[in-house]
Amino acid sequence: MPLPDRHDSTDLPAVLAGPILRRLEPGRLVLWLVGSRDLQLTLRLAPAGQASRDYPLGDDACQRLMIGKHAVIHLIDLHLDTPLPQDELIAYDLLVDDHHGIAEWATHLLYDGATQANFVLRSRIDHLLHGSCRKPHHPSNDGLLCADRLLATPHTAKERPAVLLHSGDQVYVDDVAGPMLRAVHQLIERLGLYHEKLDGAVIEDSADLYDHPASYYHRADLLPALKSNETLRERFFGGTEKPIFTSSNADNHLVTLAEVLAMYLLVWSPTPWTLLDSEPPQLSAEDAERYDRERASIAAFVDSLGGVARVLAHLPNLMIFDDHDITDDWNLSAQWEETAYGHPFSKRIIGNALIGYLLCQGWGNNPDAFAEPLANTSALCEQARERGFGSPAQDRLIDELMKFQQWHYVLPSKPALLVLDTRTRRWRSERNIKRPSGLLDWEALSEFQQDLLDHPSAIIVSPAPMFGVKLIEAVQRVFSWAGHPLMVDAENWMAHRGAASVMMNIFRHSRTPRDYVVLSGDVHYSFFYEVKVRQRRNGPTIWQITSSGVKNEFPERLLNLFDRLNRWLYAPWSPLNWLTKRRRMQVFPHIPKHSKAGERLWNSAGLGQVLFNTEGQPSRVFQLNADGSPRTEFIDDRDEVAEPNEAPKRA
Repeated sequence: MPLPDRHDSTDLPAVLAGPILRRLEPGRLVLWLVGSRDLQLTLRLAPAGQASRDYPLGDDACQRLMIGKHAVIHLIDLHLDTPLPQDELIAYDLLVDDHHGIAEWATHLLYDGATQANFVLRSRIDHLLHGSCRKPHHPSNDGLLCADRLLATPHTAKERPAVLLHSGDQVYVDDVAGPMLRAVHQLIERLGLYHEKLDGAVIEDSADLYDHPASYYHRADLLPALKSNETLRERFFGGTEKPIFTSSNADNHLVTLAEVLAMYLLVWSPTPWTLLDSEPPQLSAEDAERYDRERASIAAFVDSLGGVARVLAHLPNLMIFDDHDITDDWNLSAQWEETAYGHPFSKRIIGNALIGYLLCQGWGNNPDAFAEPLANTSALCEQARERGFGSPAQDRLIDELMKFQQWHYVLPSKPALLVLDTRTRRWRSERNIKRPSGLLDWEALSEFQQDLLDHPSAIIVSPAPMFGVKLIEAVQRVFSWAGHPLMVDAENWMAHRGAASVMMNIFRHSRTPRDYVVLSGDVHYSFFYEVKVRQRRNGPTIWQITSSGVKNEFPERLLNLFDRLNRWLYAPWSPLNWLTKRRRMQVFPHIPKHSKAGERLWNSAGLGQVLFNTEGQPSRVFQLNADGSPRTEFIDDRDEVAEPNEAPKRA
């Protein structure tokens, strides 16, 4: 049943989150917004030097999905008869009830001196920002504020980044701080987000979950205490210790669809936080101490949300999931899939995160691909108004989304932009179901090749780096051989022989691009490699540019150790180079200009910034540092090369 209505909607702000600019084209504008009610919206557009024009957003341009008594997702997809100009500043306003503009209901979205928000439709991608891994309670500044500072600096329309690419882990549904979970539950109650029946757990529905003593820091205890569920408890809920790379903690893993949707509102907008109080839940002394430690990090995160929301309202935002958007190590291996999808409770948890991703991230990338699943989600929301979530229709929708094969997308931009789904179309190991799956199966790789044909250059978004740090990949391989891939996030392109081989063949194909830029995240550090592929005349060249995380970092001492060992173990003279799958490539690391001792890996929360020349090649690559320090440029210093079979230093 839906939550009782303890508040009148009249005391709620009309807009709870957004607008977030999504896929923008001269003839089509896609935006995302959540209101406390069904809003009558008008989009006002004013290209530079032209009179403004109003576009009422009726049912043909705005789909509305009611997710609670006082929460309605507005999916705006406006097709324009007259294309908008490119490379010019376009002011816009979103009028609520025909006359209340952004300056009235969200002053935090406007830059100093502005009365309206604005965007630029770039004619080519010559400048972009990218990043991944934004964990609210990580003790660093929010990297999205780097973009806020950039936009606040005077600039021309042609100097505006063409797009902000979010390359994975935009939310951490599997790693939630206690104060964040408390805010999720308070927002669910405040907005009347729908309850949900649950199967396969100790509790029967979401109301029992929110009030259960194990709801905070002990959600693993909500699984039935059966021996057959030990694997599920360990892998899905218990928190997997990863001493080599990260320590992943699933104690507060989100479960219900309402929890997932509330999380999205809380990480993208400051407005929902104004509706909550700071009353903590009832906790044991030990858990209360942990809760208090996390409170400061969450408070700092909330303080920065005004700037974050401002960025999302001024730049086109394109997104793709990685594991933490759904759950840690999502689809790592065939055995993982059998375990997680073989239990109704864990399958529902994964499915709820997928529904949340569809509504809050996936749809805005490519609305045309989601007509059928969105229609079924809309029908589910209609049913939930009477009986809450958890119906057979929800399970059918989850089954549909788990089979869905259009999460990836291609933009007809210059250069072409291809965003890969490396999570749901995996090449499962036929030898051992415990071994990590390839990140794309043969069919998906074939489609990828078709999308690349006859483009002179391409930008590829791969959440996991295609060309990573050899030592770290070697450690992952050792743990995989030992049967413990979960301990080290053993997910990289070279981990699966078949996928790695097909990918290399694609790069060597005579009709695929000569120049590739691969943008990645995931690893919690940043680096820039230039890769030459052998056995093809005149190229190709692949630039692997990794920026991670937006609000996450690798343990500093451990990363420094890996960096130094990698330079020594895989120096040009090392025979270990010939044991790697990259022996047919030349790899030139570009060095962070601010490195102190030749480090190739840069460890700082922030955003990546890439500038391109007219050929689609990266001309300059930076890491914008969240701590406010000067941006770090990656420079080509061939005297510092330490990879196999390098070409002579260029003049």
